[in-house]
Amino acid sequence: MIRYSHTNLIAKDVPLMIAFYRDVLGCRSIGQTRDLSGDWIDRLTGIPGAHIFGEHLALPGFASGGPTLEIFGYDTVVSNTAYGVNASGFCHLAFAVDDVNQALQDVLAHGGGQIGELVENRYADGRILTAVYACDPEGNILELQNWRAA
Repeated sequence: MIRYSHTNLIAKDVPLMIAFYRDVLGCRSIGQTRDLSGDWIDRLTGIPGAHIFGEHLALPGFASGGPTLEIFGYDTVVSNTAYGVNASGFCHLAFAVDDVNQALQDVLAHGGGQIGELVENRYADGRILTAVYACDPEGNILELQNWRAA
């Protein structure tokens, strides 16, 4: 059996990022906080003296036991300088929202940013996509999207 488990986000400011994803994007606490250290963590991460802390948040739209967003921090966080919607590797988290413009305003009001323009596109099957790329307070890319029938 294979089942998707979680996506990990390493944060510089763990409490800020947990609050952002909870308050702005509807993730919810499921009581799975972590404060991990010791030999097994050192061996798992390959980082001597590693200390990992944070929380798993349930993603909106999933029942209990669904995939989570794992927001963790380390005592020492290494910066990633390859941000951009065309950067290789994992690029963004996408959230389906009722109102893209309002969701974007919420992101901006909570310290996030906007990348590019809010756009609308009609697909050949008649569905209309409204979408915008944004970012959380630490620059991680988000896609806010809404699909509707024409």
